[in-house]
Amino acid sequence: MMLHYMETKKQHEDCILFYRLGDFYEMFFDDAVTVSKELEITLTGKECGLEERAPMCGVPYHAVDTYLNRLVQKGYKVAIAEQMEDPKFAKGLVKREVVRIVTPGTITSAVALDETKNNYLMGIVYLGETFGVASADISTGDFLVTEVSTERELFDEINKFSPSEIICNNAFYMSGIDLEDLKNKYQFIISALDSRFFSEEQCRKLLKEHYHVGSLDGLGLADYDSGVIAAGAVMQYMYETQKSTLVHITGITPYSSGQFMVLDISTRRNLELLETLREKQKRGTLLWVLDKTKTAMGARLLRSYIEQPLIKKEAILDRQNAVEELNMNYISREELREYLNSIYDLERLIGRISYKTAGPRDLIAFRNSLSMLPYIKNILSEFTSGLLKELYEELDTLEDIHELIERSIVEEPPITVRDGGIIQEGFDEEADKLRSAKTEGKTWLAQLEETEKEKTGIKNLKVKFNKVFGYYFEVTNSFKHMVPDYFIRKQTLANAERYTTDELKNLEDIIMGAEDKLFSLEYELFCGVRDKIAAEVLRIQKTAKAVAGIDVFASLSLVATRNNYVKPKINERGVIHIKNGRHPVVEQMMRDDLFVANDTYLDNGKNRISIITGPNMAGKSTYMRQTALIVLMAQLGSFIPADDANIGICDRIFTRVGASDDLATGQSTFMVEMTEVANILRNATKNSLLILDEIGRGTSTFDGLSIAWAVVEYICNTKILGAKTLFATHYHELTELEGTMSGVNNYCIAVKEQGDDIVFLRKIIKGGADNSYGIQVAKLAGVPEAVIVRAKEIVDELSDADIMAKAREIAEVSSNVNQHKPVPKPDDVELSQLTLFDTVKEDDIIKELGELELGNMTPIDALNTLYRIQTKLKNRWNGSQL
Repeated sequence: MMLHYMETKKQHEDCILFYRLGDFYEMFFDDAVTVSKELEITLTGKECGLEERAPMCGVPYHAVDTYLNRLVQKGYKVAIAEQMEDPKFAKGLVKREVVRIVTPGTITSAVALDETKNNYLMGIVYLGETFGVASADISTGDFLVTEVSTERELFDEINKFSPSEIICNNAFYMSGIDLEDLKNKYQFIISALDSRFFSEEQCRKLLKEHYHVGSLDGLGLADYDSGVIAAGAVMQYMYETQKSTLVHITGITPYSSGQFMVLDISTRRNLELLETLREKQKRGTLLWVLDKTKTAMGARLLRSYIEQPLIKKEAILDRQNAVEELNMNYISREELREYLNSIYDLERLIGRISYKTAGPRDLIAFRNSLSMLPYIKNILSEFTSGLLKELYEELDTLEDIHELIERSIVEEPPITVRDGGIIQEGFDEEADKLRSAKTEGKTWLAQLEETEKEKTGIKNLKVKFNKVFGYYFEVTNSFKHMVPDYFIRKQTLANAERYTTDELKNLEDIIMGAEDKLFSLEYELFCGVRDKIAAEVLRIQKTAKAVAGIDVFASLSLVATRNNYVKPKINERGVIHIKNGRHPVVEQMMRDDLFVANDTYLDNGKNRISIITGPNMAGKSTYMRQTALIVLMAQLGSFIPADDANIGICDRIFTRVGASDDLATGQSTFMVEMTEVANILRNATKNSLLILDEIGRGTSTFDGLSIAWAVVEYICNTKILGAKTLFATHYHELTELEGTMSGVNNYCIAVKEQGDDIVFLRKIIKGGADNSYGIQVAKLAGVPEAVIVRAKEIVDELSDADIMAKAREIAEVSSNVNQHKPVPKPDDVELSQLTLFDTVKEDDIIKELGELELGNMTPIDALNTLYRIQTKLKNRWNGSQL
């Protein structure tokens, strides 16, 4: 046995081997040491022919899922070596073989999986110029494939699917991508597979065989060369780990990133779409607000809607119309939700049925779910909107499958399939006969008990049974002297004796034979029923998708009516006009205060960039985030929190919000900020929406202001970018850009002053703020009074008037450059503009000023030059301390 164990382990060296021995799965040697440590179970030993006992530990087979899940969640792969024959009938060594390999990306246990999330296995193949990406959820049958050309796009795909496991080719491992950083950031395992998994010929052959097609063109994969290899590798990996035909993987969906709005990693995190920034919880996210689904399938589909907003107007309008019709028929909607509440996870149930791991109680749950479908279909027949009519057509009531389970499986079956008591009476004639024999046998035992009581005179004589001794007569010690000679002793207890007789043995053989045959037959019948259901996997999956769609639209409708959302108009002109918009999450989190609504207007012309100023805590970030969330909600097909809105379709939303560092990779707060800004400026288009909060605050005042200024100029330039942008800043100098750059407008948060205190009115108004109110905010935050008093003294001595004056000069230069006007030379500048340097007589400074070629300088060069001169003169210029 140990030799066979070692041979099996050698074939699965990267796995922990669960080796079935009777009622336990045993582990030996290094596996035993690892498992005992990870699962905190006792490490023992076993004689195995070596000088020392082999380290050994084990887990009960009936509770294996719990232990298995814990190991897989820690990133281990586990190979299950099962007994392939009954030890009672085996000759010599019991035959064992690995029946499946469980990995984080291929686990199907309901206990291990979050029913509201897909569990993706992702395959990545790198071919030098493109990355092929395939993502499969083996528990639901979802399979998607795409190609991307850059690392940033690849990271976006990884972030979108959040796979629990990645397999890749060696070229990807050698591509220079920091895989350790990826592992730490996304908490998945990644492994490079043998080159045979990535043979293009083999991958194409495998996919054609699996989907029974002559050409991959029919699957829509004609233009996905590297994607095909990734998909083929994933398929082969699933075959080799699951040891099954994967009949529930019935389709494959190719897609391109251009089909959906692009949401990069930073945007998903900053907008808190699926989890909060700090606590990593669902509460406080957009998903938390929108998810009122009743089924696990609906919850997963809604999550994918949020992760992949649409960019096709017609598709958005179709979803809106479905939500609107449900709004108008709220009684029918609530009926639908009531029926949906009783539906289990059909996608994962059919997955387990196809895998042959579903038990009898799974089938009862499946039957109960199917019983709701006729009622749902009947209600859906009332609706006329395009998508709801499609869902009506796709919803198969599956009454034949319901009837099969109803006839075959008892109402309350046992948990395991080997213990009998599964099959309904009347379903199978042979089973009924064996069941009758078993029942009659119990009657015979009762009659035998009465007969022996009369013959022996032992009043408390009982016929009993246990699994070790079978059937026996039990006689207490007080009647032991009355036991006849034909009673054969089987066991002695402290206060009783157990006996058998020839007649009892004969009855035992009849009863136990019938019971064993019945249990075996019931198992075969159950497997037959399960296989018949598995044969209808296509119908069931299609119905499951329809149920998920109904659930999502009913959820969006409920949220819309409950929260007073409106249906936004959708345009392709680039206009975003929101009247009295509200932050969907913040307004739900607020209890006492009424959320202050605000308007937003952005377009591709004179209203491209809004410079938003005002104090901290006043609501700038909330306002900008709510605009992004409203646009995203509109494009996923939801109604939105506003009085009215007309949303121009955005191809991407980018956000740069808040300060954070990444110490694990050696990146400071400012480096993280600049990296995100670089990504935005390089990847945004004129149809993108940019949310930029406090650019440049992580460095010195002049460097930060210079960067912020240059970023606004870059975005504003329609020949370079020209994207719609909300730009919040504490650099009041940037308000000088309004009127000098086309498309830039100033807005601020209204504040009411009450002596030394302030009240935030949370209202966005036209114009720029003239005060940061930093000291007042510090006071509100509870900073000690002594610090507040001293800060006021210092601020009175310092003034930003000079830097504002210089900002105006640079704005003038920017305006002239943008409008192609001649820039005045130093000789033409009025003397008053140089009064700053009246007290300076150094010839080198005067010479430097005279040699400046302003016409050839960028605004940033001009600002930096002024800063350099100021530094030289800091001892004699009052503004030098700013």
